[in-house]
Amino acid sequence: MGSVSDVIEFDDLAAPQLSQAQRQILEYTETRRVELDIEAMLADAVSQAGVTDLADTAGFGDRLSAHVAAIEADTGLTQLARMALRGRVVRLLRNRLSLTDLIKRYPEIESIPIERPFIVVGMPRSGTTHLVNLIAADPGRRALPYWESQEPIPALGRGADVYGVDPRYARVKAEHDALMASTPLVAAMHDRFPEAIEEEVELLDLDMASYVLEWHARVPDWRDYYLGLDQDGHYAYLKKVLQALTFLRGPRTWVLKSPQHCEQLGPLMATFPDATVAFTHRDPVAVIQSAITMMAYGDRMRRTSIDPGWLVDYWSDRVHRLLSACVRDRELVPADRSIDVAFHHLNGNEMPLLEQLYDRGGVALTAKARKRFQQYLDGNPRGKHGRIRYDLQRHFGVSADELRGRFDFYFNRFDVRPET
Repeated sequence: MGSVSDVIEFDDLAAPQLSQAQRQILEYTETRRVELDIEAMLADAVSQAGVTDLADTAGFGDRLSAHVAAIEADTGLTQLARMALRGRVVRLLRNRLSLTDLIKRYPEIESIPIERPFIVVGMPRSGTTHLVNLIAADPGRRALPYWESQEPIPALGRGADVYGVDPRYARVKAEHDALMASTPLVAAMHDRFPEAIEEEVELLDLDMASYVLEWHARVPDWRDYYLGLDQDGHYAYLKKVLQALTFLRGPRTWVLKSPQHCEQLGPLMATFPDATVAFTHRDPVAVIQSAITMMAYGDRMRRTSIDPGWLVDYWSDRVHRLLSACVRDRELVPADRSIDVAFHHLNGNEMPLLEQLYDRGGVALTAKARKRFQQYLDGNPRGKHGRIRYDLQRHFGVSADELRGRFDFYFNRFDVRPET
């Protein structure tokens, strides 16, 4: 395996050669069986939150049970991965408890308008992260940094320390530092440092209703359960979390983003009817190879073995489902309040695209915002942490042409160029 440099090449993607630190972490954690008992996780969350009302309404308990059952069905997880997923469930429950309590104390939160947001919608690895971080550089925009996405609501009585550091930020920074120590090349693929702008589906999962779990484990049962949910109510819950965040940290206009919105455009637009949407489009083969390479690399710590064939099959199907829904529902977003951004136009052509987006949103693009955009572009060139050399055939036993044949419907609909 290569190191972080201009070009990063994996020699051990399917059969990882673990570092001494990685081996020590796994050897230690494998001796400690992690239990995913719902009552115990809820008790931990209550202890952390200092409150007890979970707002267990509209089938939340059923969704929580389905979520945990899907994790339990994945028998290939390491104990380290189970530990992380247990911690995630406790964190989601704790934040739900804290949100319920906050709104009880300040009911005016649910009257706060979430007006005219910009929303970036597109496949993972299609430029959504680059675009949302760029828009978030506008000082007039409110975005969701990674640290806040993980712990959006402070626990009762758990404020900043004597140095003014929010304990939520400190915890996320410590987790990021540990991740960089165990799987350092993640930074070259998707670096979730604490200040990086993150997806609001992390907030949606306070209602146990997003596709995020699919990125952490092999959970086809959860995918099917999630796809069967009526998302209108869950997106309304997402709006409630955004209202709480606006109440806590400032009334600016939001910029949001998530690949999940590709298959939930109906609920998205019903919840945010005055949104302006930027759709990003990229060769699905490039999306798939990037996503599964990242997944395979992370799996060296998450899983007891790597299965490249499973990753190809699952994620090519998953991307197909997302893009099929996007093509089907694209017209739900009015043409005069949306733009389509081809990936091959993103690198070096961002300013005209931003001008078009702001124009469609009826928002003045200020000189200060332009300056901040340019500063972001200058400080974040593509490949900042090194470039991955992808090799579908070598690592996954499939050719680009084999995968691309499934996506003619997408190439026919949008300005997309084959890349690999």
